Amino acid sequence: MTENPESAKFWAKTLAPYRTPSDAIALRQLVETLVPLVALTGLMLHGYSVGWWWVFALMPLASIFLVRTFVLQHDCGHGSLFRTRWANDLVGSLLGVLTLTPYYYWKRTHAIHHATSGNLDRRDFGDIDTITVAEYRALSPLRRLGYRAYRHPLVFLGLGALYQFVLKHRLPLDAPWSWRREWASVAFTNLGLGALVWAIGANFGWTAILAVQLPYQVLAAAGGIWLFYVQHQFEGGYWRRQDEWDFHTASLIGSSYYALPAWLHWLTADISVHHIHHLASKIPNYRLQKAFREVPELQKVTRLGLRQSLRCAKLKLWDEERRRVVGWRAVEERAEAPLGAAASPNF
Repeated sequence: MTENPESAKFWAKTLAPYRTPSDAIALRQLVETLVPLVALTGLMLHGYSVGWWWVFALMPLASIFLVRTFVLQHDCGHGSLFRTRWANDLVGSLLGVLTLTPYYYWKRTHAIHHATSGNLDRRDFGDIDTITVAEYRALSPLRRLGYRAYRHPLVFLGLGALYQFVLKHRLPLDAPWSWRREWASVAFTNLGLGALVWAIGANFGWTAILAVQLPYQVLAAAGGIWLFYVQHQFEGGYWRRQDEWDFHTASLIGSSYYALPAWLHWLTADISVHHIHHLASKIPNYRLQKAFREVPELQKVTRLGLRQSLRCAKLKLWDEERRRVVGWRAVEERAEAPLGAAASPNF
């Protein structure tokens, strides 16, 4: 990790008051999240035998509560939900069964994302694949087509969500076999998920899994991916080569503040205050808004409203010359420009 010592000192001192977790607040958040989630899931499964309208009416709300569950697991991974490590790891592992996400595997890959976000020479784990304009133009026609398909919203929010959470997390082959704890977490999550699927099938019928459980899991995954996408893939943004990359700059410039309605901020556990989270991941989700309100330097950030965020779906590539994320039109406009030196893309 590359960081400016003066910036590190300033932010460590400024954000120190917000870092301490509260077990009481964490337990309250779990109750506020899991009780509605279980109730809504039960109503959908019961309602499935009565009529489809029950499922359609309740599924969006259940999906958002599942996103909130994932954010609480996410905080556990950063050691910021509870005061003690064992509590974070235990709760995070159990929540991983509900979110289809092996806790220790996700925790390790997500830590890599935090340590390398915006670093063009470290596009490893935990990111949406992003290549530069020069790298794209150096690809073969077939690989260009593959990248275009990958970056299409219907793919990364639809098929991508299905693949990532339902399939890949069952057998994440990108994890080295030396990651023993991470693979043990995968096995634990799969066993827990198997028991949950059996319980649902035995009590509500096996078709309920395909008609209710799977769709709302994928819908929640799509919502979570969209939140992650707009928090890093917006016009401007921040991507640099290793010799220019700085952790604090990447956090403040390369992460957005997603200005959602108050009720959506609550349902997503303020993960949309993303620049502060990247700057100091030990701050619990329930203290992010307080830090934003009280520290003026944190308010000088890219803000995205709901309508404005939709335009982010058109952004596909990092333009190193213009230092901004651009869409396909920018590539077509520069089609006649010389290629220059292009690094090998991580795609």
